[in-house]
Amino acid sequence: MTLAAATHLAAAANEDLANLSNTLIYSAIAVYTLAFLAYIAEWTFGSRSKVGRTAAALTADTDAKAKTAPAVTVNKAGGTAVLERPKVVVRAATGTRDVPDGPGAHGGTEKGDLYGRIAISLTVLGFALEAGGVLARALSVKRAPWGNMYEFNITFTTVAVGVYLLLLALKKNIRWLGLPLITMVILDLGIAVKVLYTASDQLVPALDSYWMYIHVSTAIFCGAVFYVGAMATVLYLFKDSFENKLASGGKPGRFANSVLDRLPAAASLDKFAYRVNAAVFPLWTFTIIAGAIWAGDAWGRYWGWDPKETWSFITWVAYAGYLHARATAGWKGRKAAYLALAAFACWLFNYYGVNIFVSGKHSYADVGLGALQSVGF
Repeated sequence: MTLAAATHLAAAANEDLANLSNTLIYSAIAVYTLAFLAYIAEWTFGSRSKVGRTAAALTADTDAKAKTAPAVTVNKAGGTAVLERPKVVVRAATGTRDVPDGPGAHGGTEKGDLYGRIAISLTVLGFALEAGGVLARALSVKRAPWGNMYEFNITFTTVAVGVYLLLLALKKNIRWLGLPLITMVILDLGIAVKVLYTASDQLVPALDSYWMYIHVSTAIFCGAVFYVGAMATVLYLFKDSFENKLASGGKPGRFANSVLDRLPAAASLDKFAYRVNAAVFPLWTFTIIAGAIWAGDAWGRYWGWDPKETWSFITWVAYAGYLHARATAGWKGRKAAYLALAAFACWLFNYYGVNIFVSGKHSYADVGLGALQSVGF
């Protein structure tokens, strides 16, 4: 076999692997869509948390019955004692561990659990297909599949789903995260295949380093965990408003009763978001340090305030401020949550905004000008 023939066969094999990768990614999107529908069914038929049951007890019909029904009375030593109805706790008291929590979107009803198990099974299948697509992409280019925004995106969403499944495997009660997570993953993959797609190609020389495996892999993992933490923070803000309304005697609307009452208590959501952000923050610090070392090898300087470097540092400062705020009494709760979302917004701009709109030494992630123009960029 001549060298030209061997080269042609190798190129054909790489093209077949690239096509296989695309097929697996599209298949993963289809399976994730089915999982999304199953999660919707789980939330429709699943049980409510304790706060949710409180919301149900405060509906108009129940209140009308309570107003017309006589107060509970007992006879005591010839007299009459009037007993007030027990007050239903909808929030955790400050300084206590008595959180009015519940199973979240799942548990309690056989039909809800059935749809929940189907949703998890489909999520596992979608994760396997997407991971296979990432692996096929890596084999087609014979390198780590992180050389452009499309490759980063499909790897990032794979890791995000993997983090969710890992927490489930560790018996963490986070099935409530499945619906918002899969919703965002479907949107991200849609953007990846329609806007960010870039054909397989080799790396520019500056990226061809073992530091790529260290720096970019940790950046992907940190982004996936920050992603999970941000979703939990958003849900916390909605649930906190829901609980405040219940505590003040208000009546949430039908949509709030049907959705928010299937989430864990706000205190649990807040604690979960804080823990995942705090756990991954040291690794984000290492990511920046590893990037500086890589820059020293590639460009002969460790730090040059390149836009990507600058926004990575801004993101680090924002998350550090959030973690510090959590330790400050006056900045807990919603104020700290807003800081967490601002920090995640910095991470998003560092990924999308800097890569697409800002020129610098890190401008390797070409997404194709024609694709951007077709969607109005």
